[in-house]
Amino acid sequence: MAGARPQCLLLGASGVGKSLLVKRLQKLSSKEGAKGLGEPPATLPTVGTNLTDLLLQRKITIRELGGCMGPIWPSYYGDCSAVLFMIDAANPTQVSSSCIQLLSLLSAEQLASVSVLILFNKIDLPCYMSLVEMKSLFRMQDIVSCATQPITVVETSARDGTGLSDVLQWLQATLRDPS
Repeated sequence: MAGARPQCLLLGASGVGKSLLVKRLQKLSSKEGAKGLGEPPATLPTVGTNLTDLLLQRKITIRELGGCMGPIWPSYYGDCSAVLFMIDAANPTQVSSSCIQLLSLLSAEQLASVSVLILFNKIDLPCYMSLVEMKSLFRMQDIVSCATQPITVVETSARDGTGLSDVLQWLQATLRDPS
């Protein structure tokens, strides 16, 4: 796999903001990125999978899988170099199912050594839960201590751009060229 383009899986429940995140990251990593994000582009729910290339220090492919595809996510784990797992921080009713999905992917043998970035998205909404509340609800300390892979947590707003530069930096550091 040396020299192969790294592939990052973007996973999460339906409606958490995965498609908007990808569009925003693509804009930020482009030559026009420095000019600002502008208004959020329109998105449609992903049915199936979307592939998007980001040009950081090297080209990285993000494979976004629709939230309704949860049962078949494991069939995509084999080609994965990193995982972005997105959670809607403004939707407390989704927390338990997101936690189950997260635990399932962290326990997958194929992902045992793959770096994971957990994104608590939608922090721009007035009803969002704070990072402390989300970490407590998810028992993040227990999850991190039991996981075999390195886990990073970032608060984001794909809508207003908060935290997106942190996501790009993480991708760059995690998927840098090994040579």
